[in-house]
Formats: sequence, structure tokens, C-alpha cells
Amino acid sequence: MIPISPTQEQRRRNPAFTLIELLVVIAMIALLAALLFPVLSAATARAKATACLNNLKQLALASSMYAADNGGVLAENYPDTVAVWTNSWVADNMQARAGATNGASLQQSKFFPYLRTISTFHCPADLSETNGVPRVRSYSMNSWMGSREMEATEAELGYRTFVKESELFGVGSSGLWYIADEDQTTIDDGYFFMPMEDGVSLTSIPASRHLGGYALNFVDGHAEIYRGWPNPDPNSPVKVGSTEWTILQEVSSIK
Repeated sequence: MIPISPTQEQRRRNPAFTLIELLVVIAMIALLAALLFPVLSAATARAKATACLNNLKQLALASSMYAADNGGVLAENYPDTVAVWTNSWVADNMQARAGATNGASLQQSKFFPYLRTISTFHCPADLSETNGVPRVRSYSMNSWMGSREMEATEAELGYRTFVKESELFGVGSSGLWYIADEDQTTIDDGYFFMPMEDGVSLTSIPASRHLGGYALNFVDGHAEIYRGWPNPDPNSPVKVGSTEWTILQEVSSIK
């Protein structure tokens, strides 16, 4: 009789996995991964939404501190089509090659002294790039805040613009939004054009990065996630009047 070595005896008692068994284990692991992936993705999306809301709360606080240091006057907010655009709360342009990736320009923002970090201007879920470099800003300010520009085009509608904190003390003004997460296809200057007149083409569109929604803050300092804009297409301008736009319109200005 040929003696059996300890190693051979151990192999008999503990045989290796068969190919079928290995395939079954691999299939089970793949199934578990497939089941967990949506959960992990949703958790990651919620974490980014929370970070975005925190950014907007910090921007709201910076706005309040700026006004306190400037006699109750809100930071200026102008489109880049007017001569005083460089005095606006932020002067970079996300459609311009230089401005889109120039973090140094954000250091000139009226809010930067109260923030001390350029990352606060960028939503963590915003993956837009210019020439392979991430853009530095994701947010724009409500066009009814910081200037009288909207009065020139929609004065007959009776909506109010706000350039001083004292003007925001009116009934319902605490429920007005101040800065929002703008879609990467329309964001340019820091001025979010918010028309009230029906039939006007929208040149600024909210983002839909946070599980189909976008973040925005309000003049009382809190921030929320609102319903997003469905598939913006710059080649097919959306008009005022949709359900999503009406929801945002109601918290943009008051009469």
C-alpha cells in the first residue's frame, strides 16, 4: 500500500471548489453588486445635494454679511451686457474659455472675503468642463435681486426688484429665492434671467443634477431642492408657462 502524504490527505478531506461552484459564487456577487449599486448611487447623489445646499447656505450668509458691511445694500447683480457688469457680485463667464476655469476671478467676488474658498461657488454634482478643465462656478443670482434691470423690461407687470435689505422686509419676501444652481448649458454670467411675461424664451434654466432637482437658497438664509428642468435644449428655447417654471416664478418676486 502506497502511503498518503498529509498534504494529499488534507486535499481529500477539503476538496477545492469546482468550476460550477465558482461560477455560482461569482454570479451571486454580481447580483449583490447590482442590487447595491442603485442604493450607493442614490446615497452619493444625496451627499452631493447636501453639500450643494451647504454651499448655498454659506453664500446666503455671505450675502447678509456683505449687506451688513455696506449699509444694507445687496451685492450688485448685472448681466454682462451692461457696462457695470464688472461691479456685479461675480464677474466671470462660464461660457468664456478663460472665465470658466479661472478660480482667481472668483476671489474678486463680493462674497469671497466672507467665504475664503472658491469651492463654495461650485456644486459638487456639476461635472461640466471647458477644454477638459472643470468649471469653477455653478450658481447664479435671481435677476430680481441686486439691480433694477428687470424693471426696464417688465415694469408693467408690477413685480418688484430688490437692491436693499430693507426692501426685503415686505410680506412674503423671506420666501423669495436668491441664488440657484443653474444648468451647465445656459450658465454664463452670474445673472439668472427670470422673466415673468408669458411667451418669453428662457435663457437661464435651473439645473437637474440632484436626482432630477436643483438647489437654491432664499433671502432668509435657508436652502432647498426644487423640481428640476427636464432636458434643456439650447436649440429649442423653452417658454415661460411650464409647471416647473411656474413653481420657480412664484418665489422669484412679489407685487
